[in-house]
Amino acid sequence: MSFKLSLKALPVGLAALAMSLSVSMANAAEYKIDPTHSFINFKTNHLGFSWLSGTFNKISGTIDYDPENSADQKVNIEIDTASLDTNLPERDKHLRSAEFFDVEKFPTATFVSTGYDGDANGGTLSGDLTLHGVTKNISFDVKKIGEGNDPWGGYRAGFEGSYILKRSDFGMNYNLGPAAENVQVDLFIEAIKEK
Repeated sequence: MSFKLSLKALPVGLAALAMSLSVSMANAAEYKIDPTHSFINFKTNHLGFSWLSGTFNKISGTIDYDPENSADQKVNIEIDTASLDTNLPERDKHLRSAEFFDVEKFPTATFVSTGYDGDANGGTLSGDLTLHGVTKNISFDVKKIGEGNDPWGGYRAGFEGSYILKRSDFGMNYNLGPAAENVQVDLFIEAIKEK
């Protein structure tokens, strides 16, 4: 027994919706984040004198990217919070403790996009950031760095974005002075198109 759906049999509105969904599903491609060529870096002011910077060494996730249809852009990122690295083991231990990231209780941070306003080259990405057990909807600017074939037979796309995170918004209230309340988070994401 077979079942065929005729667009002629659908009301005009439903037929248009069915056609747009089929085009969207045909064009959207999933890209897997390449963790060895992607970076989530952070920096915050140190006592008003300089910058303290670090990175998260373990990230994963996917991107749905369609250069022809900006409505199809989606991002899903997971960060291993225990993988933070500021180039000083004792400081990293403190940052992993309950006074900051509390990695035993909150081993991952996630970002799941909820909307995108822009085109294939850049725009504003919105989504839910979950960090330290708190979820907030945030928005930040992103832009495409480039895309194309790689030397190993794959197809890659790269993007960058930057967001200013307020620590107290996510329940991290350890007093480092007012200069360290805000943290700049820079994302450099390279992803490989799934075959």
